[in-house]
Amino acid sequence: MSDAIAAENSSYSPGDLDRTLTAVADGIRSGRLVPYLGAGAIPTGTVPTLPEEIAAELHKRVPAPGRIRTNMWSVAQFIEQRRHRKTLVALMSEIFRVPVEPTDLHRRLAALPIPLIVDVWYDGAMRAALENRTDWVEVQGITRALENSDIWFKAYDAAGAQVPPEAAHAARTLLYKPHGGVTPAQNYLVADSDYVEVLTEIDIQTPIPDEVKLIRETRGFVFIGCRFHDQMLRTYARQIIKRSKGPHYILVEDDTATRMEWKFFDEIGVTRVIAPISALVERL
Repeated sequence: MSDAIAAENSSYSPGDLDRTLTAVADGIRSGRLVPYLGAGAIPTGTVPTLPEEIAAELHKRVPAPGRIRTNMWSVAQFIEQRRHRKTLVALMSEIFRVPVEPTDLHRRLAALPIPLIVDVWYDGAMRAALENRTDWVEVQGITRALENSDIWFKAYDAAGAQVPPEAAHAARTLLYKPHGGVTPAQNYLVADSDYVEVLTEIDIQTPIPDEVKLIRETRGFVFIGCRFHDQMLRTYARQIIKRSKGPHYILVEDDTATRMEWKFFDEIGVTRVIAPISALVERL
């Protein structure tokens, strides 16, 4: 991998950029780098693409106190406490009811027999892109609010039927959605209470599927369309890539990340690649 672009240096030549993008694309194609997709990987305008936008949509439906109305996790918790968990699930499903059309990125990734794709948003675009294949399994993080057993995630096959989590071991590609998703079963980690137990256990990795832990041991991650301006987003990313081999990259369209995001990038040793997603897609 090229080290021409240092994590702390956002100035580099077109030649450096081209070589790095090519190296990242080669790493993804070969399975040595794991795509880590955020909400920025989907088109804007169909569904919310920031936690703050989900907070605003929830607030429209169930007005929340002013001090919390911009915080998705707190607004979701307010709704769960006042209106019941089933109401929160119904509202999230309404917000994400319009299917998101897979982008060129989703389709290119779906065409590759890569071992792992991490998708941290609630839409179903990546699942839809994989619909022509049958050799994959999706594992989603789940809330324990409606569960009677000691489980942290559920697995689904290409048809959307629930399967044992062990099915991930035989899958050619594992799609991992740590915060859940609208399809196929409307699982959402979204309220503060959803994360209380998860964050208690995540440092010892209990909520992370075993297959994810195994795959990451010899690989790095490429963050695509991701923001880390909230502590919750940073905590989850840090734990998902924990004990992975590296190297790690983040594709950003401009140099406007927040101070806490820059600090986080330095902490995890990620190389910043300032380019549009389309530039990587061309090389895939």
